[in-house]
Amino acid sequence: MSINILKRLKQIAYGIAAQFGDNCEVVVHDLSRRNINNSVIYIVNGHVTGREVGSGASPAVLEGLKHAETLKDEYAYITRTDNSRILKCTTIYIKDDEGNPRYVLGINHDITNLLAFEGAIKSLTGSPSSEETDLGSKKQPKHLPHDVNAMLDELIEQSVEIVGVPVPFMTKQDKIKAINYLNEAGAFLITKSGDKVAKYFGISKYTLYSYVDINK
Repeated sequence: MSINILKRLKQIAYGIAAQFGDNCEVVVHDLSRRNINNSVIYIVNGHVTGREVGSGASPAVLEGLKHAETLKDEYAYITRTDNSRILKCTTIYIKDDEGNPRYVLGINHDITNLLAFEGAIKSLTGSPSSEETDLGSKKQPKHLPHDVNAMLDELIEQSVEIVGVPVPFMTKQDKIKAINYLNEAGAFLITKSGDKVAKYFGISKYTLYSYVDINK
């Protein structure tokens, strides 16, 4: 059955990309492999994010592997790439007969040029009292990292921001909080992430995983 589902997903992905053109990337991730370093098994217009077949996971894949029981599809949300392109994205989780997430279908439409055009029109038709959109200063888009290493770096930065204390001044409890955030975010699903995280926080790998166990 999974072969038939994958075949249909590829047809759908190709059709969506053909409909919306070169600026619309459509990607299929395989969650059954549990190898997020090369989860991409099909992609159309990969130049939008710089990915190809065999590329690594997105944050959506980490969600699928780490929080399978609470997964919800996300529609029409905004992200940005490493080179500051703005994408309008949809993430759909395809489940198997047992209800476990098997594939991720991602649609990433580069709307950067459309926004520039919209801005030019608004400068002619808008007024100073015009309400800001979600892409204005009220709300910053999410970030879509180029690869899993960049994603790990970003997750580490987020963990430090959440604790609110620079690493040299962190207490044991601060580090436990940061590492718990990384664990919940699925950071340790990334190959050799333990080495990098332990070095970053100045602890041994044994201590790192003992901190993870504390929060179980």
